[in-house]
Amino acid sequence: MAYTRILGELKKLGVGVSRSTVVAILKEQGLDPGPKRGEGTWNEFIQRHSKTLWACDFFTKKVWTKCGLVDVFVLFFIHVGSQRVHVTGMTTNPDEAWVAQQARNFAIIAENEIPAPTHLIMDMDFEFSAKFRATLEADGSEVVRVGPRKPNLNAFAERFVQTIKQECSDHFVCFGEEHLRHIVAKCLEFYNRHRPHQGRNNRTLPEADAEVPATIPFRRGDVGYHEELGGLLKHYYRKAA
Repeated sequence: MAYTRILGELKKLGVGVSRSTVVAILKEQGLDPGPKRGEGTWNEFIQRHSKTLWACDFFTKKVWTKCGLVDVFVLFFIHVGSQRVHVTGMTTNPDEAWVAQQARNFAIIAENEIPAPTHLIMDMDFEFSAKFRATLEADGSEVVRVGPRKPNLNAFAERFVQTIKQECSDHFVCFGEEHLRHIVAKCLEFYNRHRPHQGRNNRTLPEADAEVPATIPFRRGDVGYHEELGGLLKHYYRKAA
């Protein structure tokens, strides 16, 4: 709201102040006159777009092959609002053609998202080529590049990398890419369906936005137990009555 508009609203209320007083009060509070209210913070941008905001990044895992140890690059996309994760692919050679295909893979995922993705955060890694970005933008996602050396600007993706490494991949010696695919698939299923998330009130992602249920007493026999990857991932659930 501009200074003169504020003066008009105050006049309607019977408050007599000068324009300079209005200017001084707004500046003291760190406010600009409308329609512009400053540039806004990064956190405000995240909160404003969280339902349609995604981020992407790579994590790597050393895998034993016939030729020795090689780095396998795993590309994932995370929905900021819900923190759901999709892995679109993994490769030892993330060249331009491969990453462009991953952008098309994400477009297929985006077709089933309601609301549709509008923004996609990524860092300045050279793997995110112009062709990769153009493919995403052609499908309606505005690319937001962050960095360099500013991991907090892509905090949701960075946190997932830390989680999947500390809770899963760092515990295994992988023999071949298929072995890694199996481990990542099991970890991703656990992450998206069964893992309690501190940032979501210690609830699993499918139920994170649902009404908090009342505490229900139970006996030891009422609780079931399931594990994956040799007991590394554990999931407890209430047995059906």
